[in-house]
Amino acid sequence: MTRTLAPGATIGIVGGGQLGRMLAIAAAQIGYRTHIFAPEADAVAIAVSHGHATAAYDDIRALNGFAQSVDVITFEFENVPLDTMRHLSDHRPVWPSVGALGIAQDRLAEKNFAVQAGVPLSPFAQVQSLPELKAAIDQIGCPAILKTARDGYDGKGQVRIDAPADAEMAWQQIGIVRAVLERRIDFLGEISVLLTRTQDGEILAWDCPENIHHDGILHESRVPARAELLAHGDAAKAYARQLADALDYVGVLACEFFITADGPLFNELAPRVHNSGHWTIEGAVTSQFENHIRAICGLPLGSTALRGDSVTMRNIIGAQADGWLDYFADPDCHLHLYGKGHGRAARKMGHATWVQSI
Repeated sequence: MTRTLAPGATIGIVGGGQLGRMLAIAAAQIGYRTHIFAPEADAVAIAVSHGHATAAYDDIRALNGFAQSVDVITFEFENVPLDTMRHLSDHRPVWPSVGALGIAQDRLAEKNFAVQAGVPLSPFAQVQSLPELKAAIDQIGCPAILKTARDGYDGKGQVRIDAPADAEMAWQQIGIVRAVLERRIDFLGEISVLLTRTQDGEILAWDCPENIHHDGILHESRVPARAELLAHGDAAKAYARQLADALDYVGVLACEFFITADGPLFNELAPRVHNSGHWTIEGAVTSQFENHIRAICGLPLGSTALRGDSVTMRNIIGAQADGWLDYFADPDCHLHLYGKGHGRAARKMGHATWVQSI
């Protein structure tokens, strides 16, 4: 049963990064208040929220106070401790669900869930020791990718294995922790499926962006994707819907797919608003951030239609933020800076979007 919150209600956001910041901005635009819970006193979402709590994720007294001050709770990154969200869910509705978060936090659980949901993906095997890694290489073959089962993002926590002789080196490099070995596949490109699912199961999806990465970090997302990728967009959307329905999901879900000549292969999901969907702020009628707020508050979803013929979103990484004046000098550029201060290497400092119409 849908639980509708009227404007004026307070949304609790766990995590204070740029995604929380953009969620708070979207919430304010349609009349909702936000309250941030984050351990960092300088969390960038705090500057645009109505309230905040600065405390450790295991501070029960602070969590209880936070829960009492809000009407519904969401999170802006998937590595928030599961026990934190379980505790909060005892006091207030949490969307997406703790169950969905738990699956997304573990690559093996995520892949097994995709298999159960009937979604195709590259061959994989669990690895918990060096002998298991060697056996998995024999089974899956090379080239392959060894990924930590937990806590990897932006290319971190993964090592390429080109030959069986690389096994010991790779095992050491990922920190001798539980991992997943995946077959490296030849693919035409990568797309994201970004969708929103409401409390009663309605689903709307945006056009699929094509994602271009540099050094394991998303560089650009482009809509529409190239024709050879876009040809498989409907199939990818259907698989993402299967996953969302199986999770009984609420909010924005991002699913990444590798596109091969034979169709899409699931890579991973993110139970939150996603970097590859930032283009929706200017490029779609309703952004991923607003539709996430709408879904968790029990509101009708807004249109996901494009506002132009093509959209490009580019991440601003590290010292690239020092060129802010060049972005302002481009009259067609929509610049978003996250207020992070110093642009250290590989840090996402902002993004820029261009919407073009023929």
